[in-house]
Amino acid sequence: MKGSHTILKAVAVTIILILMVPLLQKKFHFFEETPLKGAVQKVEESYFSFNRWFSGEYQSGEEKYLNDNFGLRNFFVRLNNQLAYTFFNKAKANNVIIGKDNYLFEKNYLKAYTGQDYIGYDSIENRMAKLKEIQDYLERNNKSLLLVFAAGKGTFYPEYFPDDWKAEENRVTNFDKYLTLAKEKGINHIDFNTYFKLNKESSPYPLYPKHGIHWSHYGMCLVVDSLFSYLEKERNIKVADIVWNDVEVSEAKKSDYDIADGMNLLFPPKKEELAYPQYKIISNEGDTKPSVIVISDSFYWGMFNEGIPARAFSDQHFWFYNRQIYPDSYTKPLDVSEIDLSEEINNHEIFIIISTEATLPGLGWGFIENTYDLIKNGKSSDNSFSKKVKELITYIRTDKNWMKSIEQKAKDRNISVDSMLTLDAEWQVKRKMAK
Repeated sequence: MKGSHTILKAVAVTIILILMVPLLQKKFHFFEETPLKGAVQKVEESYFSFNRWFSGEYQSGEEKYLNDNFGLRNFFVRLNNQLAYTFFNKAKANNVIIGKDNYLFEKNYLKAYTGQDYIGYDSIENRMAKLKEIQDYLERNNKSLLLVFAAGKGTFYPEYFPDDWKAEENRVTNFDKYLTLAKEKGINHIDFNTYFKLNKESSPYPLYPKHGIHWSHYGMCLVVDSLFSYLEKERNIKVADIVWNDVEVSEAKKSDYDIADGMNLLFPPKKEELAYPQYKIISNEGDTKPSVIVISDSFYWGMFNEGIPARAFSDQHFWFYNRQIYPDSYTKPLDVSEIDLSEEINNHEIFIIISTEATLPGLGWGFIENTYDLIKNGKSSDNSFSKKVKELITYIRTDKNWMKSIEQKAKDRNISVDSMLTLDAEWQVKRKMAK
């Protein structure tokens, strides 16, 4: 009996010590913890006040803070993710799908390629008709519009989809309809989605990474070269050149491995070898630096972060999803609602809209509707699409029942509450504007 009691005491002490490890790590930082990667939101410590105490707001905030900041949390998150990945072939990262041969996808790309996110011909035709009118207006004022279809990982790697994501041959997709209407209406466009697919086998280096969301760094360099060439022909000007003589072949870097990084595993997948051109942006005397606004999803980040637009264009602005503006002249991004759309159109020569197949349901993200409204009214409207969406979002947050519905939809679609809130508000506004 004494032996049994000794063993029980030893087990109890061991369990207590194990439970104390996170508390001791939080206090004394015995081990250096590697930060989690990807879309990780930092939870700030809740501040105390009597009002917050009696309302329960302080307790709720402190609970969230402690839950996200206990000792060794990052290790345990990675351990949990690793177990799901190794034993169940599941990714704990939001919207990540593990395909065949460990190819990694975001769910939205699979939905786009299989047509599950198709928004309907009427919606696409209406938007493209407005885009054509915007293009005509800009041309009359010696300005240019360019629609860029970025390459999509779904179109590029359908052979690596999981078996339960097979695409029907007669499916209808947003990309097919947008591209068809761009051709029919004469809208200036570059179709990198088709180009990448056609050159998949003949390219000397991979155009799309196995473990990344966006086109490869090498693919991005080809896109920049094509964009520069197109703008020269469209505007009858000479712009900067992107040139390289050497190509470094090495393990995947930075954004070429971003899905795998975001999975936060203890033992990440082996990195593939990819190409990294040692390029230069060369501007010669007499070259033109046009003023440019790029309204884009995340596919423009690579060029922007490399400083390519800043060396080739003047007064260049990046309107990320038509929400935040990232110009070099500001110390922090501005909200689109803070600027005068009419003034921005008057002050810029070229307007480029970039969207991959996964983000085509919201193409322009309000820019097309707002600019069309501006052209028709002759002035900036206080009832612009983006403003209506913002006002509705503000209202929805005050409606408990509506917010509960939003949270359930977000859970069902496996997306963030903020994303679902925006999608719901945009749908409601478009519905009212269509009446």
